[in-house]
Amino acid sequence: MNAHVNPQIADPVSSGNEISREKLEEIFEDIRSHAVYDHEIHGCLNCGICTATCPSAHYYDYSPREIIQLVWTENLEGIYDAMQEKIWACAQCYTCAARCPFENSPGGLVMIMREVAIKHEMESAKEVLRPFSRVLLKVVSTGNQLAPNMITKEAFPDWGPNVAKVDAPLMILRKAIPMPTMHTLDTAWEVNLRTSVELYTIWEATGVLDQLEAVDENLFDVVQDVMDEKREEWEEWLEEQDDDEDDDDA
Repeated sequence: MNAHVNPQIADPVSSGNEISREKLEEIFEDIRSHAVYDHEIHGCLNCGICTATCPSAHYYDYSPREIIQLVWTENLEGIYDAMQEKIWACAQCYTCAARCPFENSPGGLVMIMREVAIKHEMESAKEVLRPFSRVLLKVVSTGNQLAPNMITKEAFPDWGPNVAKVDAPLMILRKAIPMPTMHTLDTAWEVNLRTSVELYTIWEATGVLDQLEAVDENLFDVVQDVMDEKREEWEEWLEEQDDDEDDDDA
């Protein structure tokens, strides 16, 4: 591996453990072996168009170009360092991917790096996700967190100064969406029993729940209890249907 890496990486004034070369290589290999890695990076001219058009770069210490360069040059120490804070500043708007002349997607690479950070139980992932336990609970249990009537400029001041300029009949526009169950919180979060069980099965089969347990064990326990209860209700409902069919046959 032609990687830019020292035998050890550590903050000389930190009491934390050193990160070995083997661990850095393992983290990078998890990034590079991701199913969509080759789709997200093809090379880099270092032109900076991605950073120039990146909303997050205007407000945070974040640069899509830096992400691409770190991964493209296999700078293992830099990648690890970026995973401690910088990758969490990306808003996942994919403006970078739309503008890149090489059709790179720094936002896509950030998503991969976030998944790997969670897999390796990095403290940065735990710190970032901890305030979003309510969001994670809603997503896992209902498949949805937001309803259109939650999206208001007052609710999201951190979207930048231009959001204050938004002035449109949003409720009328939202009603034009051909999905009435998405119009309000009550209906957006109303999921039938079978769908809940199917969602839980998907999260379980794809390893999402294992990742959740790694970053927030308390939330994992809550989700586990809720979904086990729903599974029991679903099994009871199926048994009732079988009993009704047996009665009809008799």
